[in-house]
Formats: sequence, structure tokens, C-alpha cells
Amino acid sequence: MNSLESRKLLLLAESELNRAQLVQEWQKMADETRSLVHQARTISRFASAAAILAAGLASCRRPASPPAAAKPSWVHTIVKVAGLFSTFWSEFRGRH
Repeated sequence: MNSLESRKLLLLAESELNRAQLVQEWQKMADETRSLVHQARTISRFASAAAILAAGLASCRRPASPPAAAKPSWVHTIVKVAGLFSTFWSEFRGRH
């Protein structure tokens, strides 16, 4: 075997090593991307649930001094809050 053949074999071996390393790096990058997507989805779920909760709480707030005849009953308030928490719960649990 002459020097050109041995150099060719060394270059082929080096090329195979580089390919294997590239595949490993690509898989690592894909795994990290999947992890980031999972984290982004989790943050999105919490943000969505928090927005629903904030909107519901804002809608449950009463004016500072409503007239006595316009005040909702405590049953109506409980039903409204229960509906808010039901929406919040279904939004949060429905995306898992």
C-alpha cells in the first residue's frame, strides 16, 4: 500500500468520524429544541390560565358603591365565581 492509498483511508476514516459527530450534535440540538418548545407551551398554558383568572376576577369586582337595589345576591356571586374557576380549571387541564 502506498502513501496515497493510506492517506485516502485516513481521510475516509476522518470523514466517517465527522459524520458521526455531526449526527450526535444534530440530535442534541433537536433534543434541546424539543425541551424549549415544551417549556414555551408550559409557560403559554400558565399565561392563558392567568389571563382567564384575571379577566374573571375583574368581571366579579363590584363598583365602589352600587345602589342597594342593584347589588347582586350572594348566590349570584358564588355562581359567578364557580363559573370562573370552572373555566380556569378546564382551560388549564384541557391542554395537558
